[in-house]
Amino acid sequence: MSIENETELLNTRVKLRELQERYEVLRLDQSEDPRVRQLTMLSLKRLINQLTEEVTRYESSLHRV
Repeated sequence: MSIENETELLNTRVKLRELQERYEVLRLDQSEDPRVRQLTMLSLKRLINQLTEEVTRYESSLHRV
C-alpha cells in the first residue's frame, strides 16, 4: 500500500495518530493480560511504523518534484 494523494495522506495521518494514542493507552494500562498486551502492542507498533514509513515516502516524493 502506498499513499497516492493528499486525501490519503490526511487519512493516514489520522489513522497514525489514533494508533499512537491506542498504543500509549495500552502501554499505561497494566490490567490487561501481559501476553495479550505485549502482542497487541507489537502489532500496533508494526502498523505505526508502516504508516510512518508511508507518510515519509510520500512526503519525500513531493520534495523530489
